[in-house]
Amino acid sequence: MFSFFKSSAKKKHGPLTTDIHSHLLPGIDDGVKSLEESEEVILQFLKLGYTKCITTPHVMNDFYRNDPVIIMDKLNLLRDHLRKKNINMTVEAAAEYYLDETLMQRITENESLLTFGRKYLLFETNFITEPFLLKDFIFKVTTQNYRPVLAHPERYQYMTMEKAEDLKDRGVLFQINIPSIVGYYSKPIQHLAFKLIDKGWVNFLGSDCHNIQYTRILEEAQAHRYFKKALELPLLNYTL
Repeated sequence: MFSFFKSSAKKKHGPLTTDIHSHLLPGIDDGVKSLEESEEVILQFLKLGYTKCITTPHVMNDFYRNDPVIIMDKLNLLRDHLRKKNINMTVEAAAEYYLDETLMQRITENESLLTFGRKYLLFETNFITEPFLLKDFIFKVTTQNYRPVLAHPERYQYMTMEKAEDLKDRGVLFQINIPSIVGYYSKPIQHLAFKLIDKGWVNFLGSDCHNIQYTRILEEAQAHRYFKKALELPLLNYTL
């Protein structure tokens, strides 16, 4: 009897200490512009309780033509800067891939893509309409043993709970933006984030931090009841 109650009790997690979505490598996308700005943001992350940031610059053929060499070179520069300043934050890098024909070509040609953790592949789509490539993309990356993570599903105008369930059933993991929880983008986006949390369909929380202003929103979010509710889910952030 005792073991039954012990096994069925809700598992308690500690604070969120690993962020898996941000734009903290300077000058290569729409995130921070300098090492000094990166430092300022990371110091605030430390104050918020984070000990690890997996930063994810955009890879978008029309705007941000980043590749593993560019990203890793910037990561090494940032690590050196933090080391010289005695700032104790673990910083790694992956990427936020935009789903387009260029990405599909990379997948078809088995080009190596930047991932984090257990081959988690962070990707985004256009915000208005569901890409016709989406299901084909999911099939191809999963057959190559990637684990697709859809960035901020709550922000897409085409997203419904029915579509979210279909994507989940196809093996897609969901990463909610923490600012969505406090209504930073809009009320409809906030409400969809709530629904995904209520369903337990959230696999990762991410800051999507682009600049110092985001850290103030993250601080506000930490007191929100839906942020606390999300922390009770088996988030994969805890495994990284």
